[in-house]
Amino acid sequence: MREMTFSREEKREMLTFVRATIAARFGDVAAEPLSAMNGKMATRGSCFVTLHTSDGNLRGCIGNIIAHEALGDNLAHNAFNAAFRDPRFSPVGCGELDNLEIEISILTPPRPIAAPEEFIIGEHGIILECRGRSAVFLPQVAPEQGWNREDTLTHLCYKAGLPFRAWEAEDAKLSVFTAIVFGEKEFK
Repeated sequence: MREMTFSREEKREMLTFVRATIAARFGDVAAEPLSAMNGKMATRGSCFVTLHTSDGNLRGCIGNIIAHEALGDNLAHNAFNAAFRDPRFSPVGCGELDNLEIEISILTPPRPIAAPEEFIIGEHGIILECRGRSAVFLPQVAPEQGWNREDTLTHLCYKAGLPFRAWEAEDAKLSVFTAIVFGEKEFK
């Protein structure tokens, strides 16, 4: 997928769609389909849907790094999975929906990097693959946590269940990607 751009109205529509997709689980009303957005929703794409509680705590985050379906379908699947299938959390309850804030990250395809110095905090998401394990952080994670490059890579090792500084191992592979990140906070 080439990097896309989205208007403010398109972003608002996607956020509304994600919220309606989650809400549909609690009622008889299905989410209204997304508009074609000039073919962007039919283009193969990948995204993450992140849910936070009103006090800022993570409540669910599911996505895909590699595009395997149309972006519109990926949004629907990841909205549902972030709310109801994130193994770190119990499923979202009907009473929680009004207190959730939704964020969407639309990803570019990952590309390998030769050295950790190529990873730019706040611009790149990062993927680590090593010893049959892998982990990923979206571009916004390191700045939100106040991490520098080394902190981010170390936390990535821990997330993958690898030892400290495993990112320096000979068999470690790093890849980066960028993302268009937007959330409901922008529209309040």
